[in-house]
Amino acid sequence: MGDAPTGAGPEGTGTRSGTGSGLRGRVALVPGAAAGAGAYLLGYLITYVTQSGAVRDRLSGVNFLASLFGGDPVAAWQAVGWYFYNAHFVATLSPSLGGTRATNFLSASDANLAYLYLVPPAALLLAGAAAAALHGADAPTDGAVAALGVVPAYFLLAVVGAFAFAYGVGDAGSVHPDYVTAALLAGVLYPAVFGAAGGAVGALARSR
Repeated sequence: MGDAPTGAGPEGTGTRSGTGSGLRGRVALVPGAAAGAGAYLLGYLITYVTQSGAVRDRLSGVNFLASLFGGDPVAAWQAVGWYFYNAHFVATLSPSLGGTRATNFLSASDANLAYLYLVPPAALLLAGAAAAALHGADAPTDGAVAALGVVPAYFLLAVVGAFAFAYGVGDAGSVHPDYVTAALLAGVLYPAVFGAAGGAVGALARSR
């Protein structure tokens, strides 16, 4: 009997083995982690730079009342976080008589803040394109799969941020982004959809 062809094995000739042959090997985990974290921080930074001044003005009355009753003031960076999550369509929950009130400050504002809804998708599109490029993807499908690497880091920061942006109001509870939608919508759906789209477009552009 002759020797088996080089590279032949249980999986057949020419089939790659190891992590490179599965989905995990096609996902840009390391560059995706950096890109996902960068997208979250960039989105928050843009929101902070554009809204922190207006947020401080809006908080002045609330913080005055808080100081009268010995409470801690609401920090601008916390309230900007509510806006940032609102841009992911994650409501801000606050105690109210008989229950909890859900608010989206972007849609409730008299100012035109609709452009902030574009910030998370734009940041994630760039992150997905960067992750796909660093992974060397040169086909749209490969780019989309590679860009899924942005999801874990974005998810982790979305969950941590939802708790970090919570403002306690004593025994009444706290004002905070909705934890469930912060994790599922902002943390998973947004980076998966827009990151993958960015990866596909980035790989297509790279292949031309």
